[in-house]
Amino acid sequence: MIDKKRNLYPKCLKLLDWFPAVAILGARQVGKTTLAKALGKGWAYVDLEQPDDLDRLSYDSAFFFSQYPSSLILDEAQEYPEVFKVLRGVIDADRKKTGRFILTGSSSPALITEISETLAGRVAIVELGTFKSNEYYELPLSPFFSLFESELNKALPVAGVPPLSRNQIQQCWFYGGYPEPVLGNDPQRHAVWMDNYRDTYINRDVARLFPKLNRLTYRRFLTMLSKLSGTIINKSQVGRAVEASESSIRDYLDIAHGTYIWRKLSSFEGSVAKSITKMPKGYVRDSGLLHYLLGIHNMEELMTDPAVGTSFEAYVCDELIKGLEATMVTNWSAHYYRTRGGAEIDLIIQGPFGVLPVEIKYGSSVKRSSLKSLAGFVKDNGLPMGLLVNQGEKVEWVTPEIVQVPVGWL
Repeated sequence: MIDKKRNLYPKCLKLLDWFPAVAILGARQVGKTTLAKALGKGWAYVDLEQPDDLDRLSYDSAFFFSQYPSSLILDEAQEYPEVFKVLRGVIDADRKKTGRFILTGSSSPALITEISETLAGRVAIVELGTFKSNEYYELPLSPFFSLFESELNKALPVAGVPPLSRNQIQQCWFYGGYPEPVLGNDPQRHAVWMDNYRDTYINRDVARLFPKLNRLTYRRFLTMLSKLSGTIINKSQVGRAVEASESSIRDYLDIAHGTYIWRKLSSFEGSVAKSITKMPKGYVRDSGLLHYLLGIHNMEELMTDPAVGTSFEAYVCDELIKGLEATMVTNWSAHYYRTRGGAEIDLIIQGPFGVLPVEIKYGSSVKRSSLKSLAGFVKDNGLPMGLLVNQGEKVEWVTPEIVQVPVGWL
C-alpha cells in the first residue's frame, strides 16, 4: 500500500508532546496502523490480534512493560482490555513523561469508554476515518478549516476556484476512502474488497462482540440502513421491514455507530424554534461502502439513482467532520435540524466558534427559494452567516447572509 500523509498526523504529534499516550480509534482498514507507525518510527510494535503478541503481553504484563516502558505501539488494543489498567500504573510511575505509547482500536463500542475511564488525563483520543479527499490527492488540509479557530464572521479564509476539481471530487465521492481498494485504482478489485469487508465485519467483528446477535437480520438491517442514509429514521418501520423489534433496531443503530460504520446525528435543540423533530438521523460514513451496499456500480448509475442527493449530502457531512477532527478545535458537535413544519437544515456545527448551519446541494447552482430554511435559521438565531456547499465553481455570496463554498474547498 502507498503511504499517504494523513490530516491527523500533525495533531497526533502535538498530542504526543502533551500526553503520555495517544489512542487512534476508527473502523477497520482505515489506516490506523500505518498512521501509528508513521508517528512512532522505530518504536516497538505489538499486534494484539496476533496470538503470540497477545500471549507475551497477557502472560506477565508487569514484566512486559518493564521491557517496553515507552516507545511502544499497541495495535488493536480492544483485544486485551485489561491492558488499560496496567498502562495506568506504568504511566503513573513516570507521570510527567510524554509521548510514550500509541494505541489503536477498532470495532468495539465499549473501547472509548474503557480508555476514557481508565486512562483519564493520561491519553488523548483521536478518531481516524477513511481518506478525506485532500489526502487521496496528497494536498494539505484546506485553509477553510481555519474558519473554526475563532468566532465565526464573514471574513472567509478561502476564495475563488477550489483546489480539487469536480472530477476529482466525484472520484472520491463515488469510491469512498478505504485506503486499500481506492489506491488499487481497479473498480473490480474495489467491489470484491467491499464484499469481503462487509462479510468480515459481520461474521468476525460484530459476531465476536455480540455473539447472540442474529447475523442474518443484522445483514438485512445494514442493507436497509444504506437506503435510509441521510434521512430521518423511523425505527418501527425499519423493524417491520427487517422483521425485528424496535428495541432491536435501536441496538443495531448503536452497534453500527459504535463500530464506525454509521454516524448518528442528534437533533439540534439550541434554536429559537420550538417544534423540533427529535427522531434519529445519520448516514453511512464511507460513501464507497454506501454505494456498494446500494448496488450502485459506477458513477453513471449513481447520477440517475434516487439516492444521489442524500449520498452527496452524507459525503459532504463527513468531509466537514473529518476536516474538523484534524484541527485542534475542541468541544464542538455536529447535528441536523428539522421542525415539524418542514424547515430542514442538513448539518449544524456548534462549538466555541459559534453555530454554523450548512445546507448541502448536489448541483452547481441553486435557487434562492430552496435556501429559505437556511436563511430563516440564520435570521431567527442572529447568526453571522449560513454555509451552502455544492459543486459550484467558486466561493461567492449568494445572499447577504449565505455564502457558497464549493465542495472542492473542503
